[in-house]
Amino acid sequence: MDLDSNARAILTGNDRGGYTVPNGRVYPFQWNWDSAFVAMGFDCFDPDRAWTEIETLFRAQWDDGFLPHIVFWQDDAGYFPGPSVWGTNRQPMTSGITQPPVAASMVRKLWDNAVAREEADGFRGRLEALFPKLMAWHRWFRDVRDPDGRGVVIATHPWETGRDNSPEWDVPGEPIDVSSVGDYVRRDTSHLDSKMRPTKLEYDRYLALVQFGRAKGWDQAEIARTNPFQVADIGMSMILLRAHRDLLALAAELGRHDDARELQEMIARAEAGIDWLWDDDRHCWSSRDRLTGRFSGFVTSASFLSFYAGLHDPLKDAAMLTHFERIGAKVPYLMPSLDPDDSGFQMIRYWRGPVWAVVNYMIGTGLAECGYDAQAQRVRRDTAELMRRNGLYEAYSPVDGTGSGGDDFSWTAAIWLAWARDAA
Repeated sequence: MDLDSNARAILTGNDRGGYTVPNGRVYPFQWNWDSAFVAMGFDCFDPDRAWTEIETLFRAQWDDGFLPHIVFWQDDAGYFPGPSVWGTNRQPMTSGITQPPVAASMVRKLWDNAVAREEADGFRGRLEALFPKLMAWHRWFRDVRDPDGRGVVIATHPWETGRDNSPEWDVPGEPIDVSSVGDYVRRDTSHLDSKMRPTKLEYDRYLALVQFGRAKGWDQAEIARTNPFQVADIGMSMILLRAHRDLLALAAELGRHDDARELQEMIARAEAGIDWLWDDDRHCWSSRDRLTGRFSGFVTSASFLSFYAGLHDPLKDAAMLTHFERIGAKVPYLMPSLDPDDSGFQMIRYWRGPVWAVVNYMIGTGLAECGYDAQAQRVRRDTAELMRRNGLYEAYSPVDGTGSGGDDFSWTAAIWLAWARDAA
């Protein structure tokens, strides 16, 4: 089977009737940012199904605009932590944390594609219905997860960042009390090599934060005020700034002038305050512990999302491109999730080394939009080569290209169809 056909087969095979699971053996539910990227893949051969993916996700939105990171449309007793552990008492059943807000950017992509196909009239009503839901989620980030008014996103759980076990969270995670976590059985390590997955200590911390949120009744404002883990995440912050810009374009398309002015204010706030995440010592964009003010000190793949966010600072761009060239000379495949010069680099352990196609899509797109064509082409070619050589895995080693994590992975299939396969 050729890779195009395989990618379509993965998406249709992981379709559960309106939503797509990331991988049927490991992740049996709907994940927030996975679905946003998956929609872009479906749009290459079934635009109606692409819009349905996003619409299904937003059916689980809470009244305050919060959009959860997992929707448990059906329970699965073999998955941990399932809905009974989260205890959000929602219908549909959901987790109590969110994920990187890529949805508005993906909806804009769907809309632009519909316009290019001269099919906009058939999707305008669906865009009009989705827009206020997207806007409510962006307001939630502003009102609940930007307590200092800097235009950055404060993550209250490593899972929210999408980069679950990045070393960025190690030091901020040390104060988390894991003494009451108790015994549990993980599903991920029963399906995948434990050398690729987060450690037990990391997982204990994840579950302790779930217990903390549940004890607060999943009061998001209270959690944001009192949570022991509060990290200004460079990835979520850059993704949200980009999403604000894309939602602003959609507001203009729909003639929603009040919403457009509000989005312009959100963008201005972020552009004025996001320098709080620039680490002068490391000369890079970096996550930062809000409670201590300490930078993570790591150059990760998320550090390169400044281009995707549309930031334009010649000195900072030059510094990031210097990191780009240095890392690119170290590994055959960009962009590793952790700087390979770091002592903690591990080429197959989840977010401590492997390459992720969805992050490469955002990095490559941003570099191209900022005019850094050679670097953009390198990222795109590397991504395509990883897929051609190894198949459509969750992630890949930047050193030898081998696939890691789950195979037949939905968002990787989507990135192949929507972006990587056209690499020169």
